[in-house]
Amino acid sequence: MIKLKVNGAARQFDGPTDMPLLWYLRDVLDLTGTKFGCGMAQCGACTVHVNGKPTRACITPMSAAAGKTIVTIEGLSEEGDHPVQEAWKQCNVPQCGYCQSGQIMQAVALLKDKSKPTDKDIDTAMSGNICRCGTYQRIRQAIKVASGQVKA
Repeated sequence: MIKLKVNGAARQFDGPTDMPLLWYLRDVLDLTGTKFGCGMAQCGACTVHVNGKPTRACITPMSAAAGKTIVTIEGLSEEGDHPVQEAWKQCNVPQCGYCQSGQIMQAVALLKDKSKPTDKDIDTAMSGNICRCGTYQRIRQAIKVASGQVKA
């Protein structure tokens, strides 16, 4: 039996320990904000926070989530008004929107580590998150707008 906390709620999982965390979140808990992209941790669409660190849920087995605290895009803010989410709206970041939950989760982690990141900091931290629509300039601008507002 795997015990973990997801978005503040205690959870249990009594299934295959090699099942990816992504499938547990999406298929068992119906938290579909976290997306499946490549399945190889190359695109970042499945980014969630595991004990506060950005983690690719597609390659994280349930065994690695045991005893951990998981936060998904749904857990950032009940109202969708986290400072990064607000900045995303203000800067009109999404086009198709598919990658955006992973982008936002990565950006939140960056801003918790560096409240005022440079362009280089942003580019480095966000380099593992792919946007097929190419909204990288707006992503960078939204991170700058949200900087200083995210609590560590």
